[in-house]
Amino acid sequence: MNKGIYRIAAGVGAAVILVSSATAQAATVTANGTPAPVASDSIAGWPAAPAVTSETAVLIDADTGAVLYDKGMDEYRYPASTTKLMTLLVAIENSSPKDIVTFTETGIRDVTWDSSNINAQLGETMTMKDCWMAAYIKSANEVCAQIAETVGGTEANFVEMMNQKAKELGCTHTHFANASGLPDENHYSSAHDLAKIMRACLRNKRFRQVMKCSNYKIPATNLSEARVMHTHMPLMAKESNLYYADCIGGKTGFSTDAQHTLVTAAERNGRTYIAVTMRAADLGINCTDSTSLFNYAFDNFDTIDVDGTAMTVPKGVTVNDLTTDTAERNGKILTRYYYSGQFVGYVAEAQPTETPAVEETAETAAESSETEAAETVTDSLETTENDSQAEVQTGQKSMSEQIQEIRTEGLSGMMKALLIAMGVMAVILIALLIALYIKNG
Repeated sequence: MNKGIYRIAAGVGAAVILVSSATAQAATVTANGTPAPVASDSIAGWPAAPAVTSETAVLIDADTGAVLYDKGMDEYRYPASTTKLMTLLVAIENSSPKDIVTFTETGIRDVTWDSSNINAQLGETMTMKDCWMAAYIKSANEVCAQIAETVGGTEANFVEMMNQKAKELGCTHTHFANASGLPDENHYSSAHDLAKIMRACLRNKRFRQVMKCSNYKIPATNLSEARVMHTHMPLMAKESNLYYADCIGGKTGFSTDAQHTLVTAAERNGRTYIAVTMRAADLGINCTDSTSLFNYAFDNFDTIDVDGTAMTVPKGVTVNDLTTDTAERNGKILTRYYYSGQFVGYVAEAQPTETPAVEETAETAAESSETEAAETVTDSLETTENDSQAEVQTGQKSMSEQIQEIRTEGLSGMMKALLIAMGVMAVILIALLIALYIKNG
């Protein structure tokens, strides 16, 4: 009997360990070193894509969100400093350029020899705009941590805001654990999710102003002389042999496990594309892959008009070559267009009368999630782009309300579930041990 109780107790203890490691499950495949297959090569009539060396990659139309190239776009990988795109987006939406940031121990802890930084000092003050620029151009980790604490009240609260924003954008393979992208097994994303984040960044007027800067000077502060910063992103640096004139911005990332990661956008003749290349052996490979993907898009795809909406399709394809389906989202009827089964865009129309929502099938669930996220971003921008302090206006709670809830609740939903499960198991374990004590007593 005693052995049985001991076995049960041991089992409960093991279960606690299993639950504790549950949040790291997705991270088990983030650094496997295996290049993914190119799924878009199997689309009938789709233009042949260039060779891409990076382990995973994606190319999307920034306006429609349509995927033009897919090499393991939904596989988990570590994003490293490309995380800062989300950090900046959330900060820009929830702060003002003239806000004052004072550096505390939260930020200063990341001023180390092996961490990107601007050598900020304890008690140093600078404007929020200066911090945005330092995070973007210099990839300064201590600045990101300090932005997080300033905007969110605590860094943990801000990270929860990042995760909430990712959910709003339709990111299904992303979880953030910090604001800088420093290594953490519970900090991961995918090429497609990073492209969705970059797409939202491009739709924010103030973010685009930050992103186009290759050079910036932080004026002298109370504890430092002026700092002059110059971009280290090869596609943006005119002196680089990898400079790409059509590139309008992007973010690099590197860590030992992540290897080199790059998120970029390019624009030509009114057409904008986003390329994400992950886990390359060096940054030059990321840049070459991204340039090849951009040229592939500009050379092999055209924009056609579909009921007043621009869509990007392979050259030679007309509206008559497309198939459609419909769904109801946020009070609008979405007509989704496909070529050879590949989603290429949608047209949204106001719903004239109350009709039952279209039942979603397993085959259309993924596209529905993507188009719903796109609608949310579009609706938000149409009502708030004047000041770039957007709050989502599609029936969801405002970001300010979310901040208040986050400050009250503290821990993320995932951590709450983990703690509850561990608590229940601990109670069971204690009960078993008490029973054993009584039995032996």
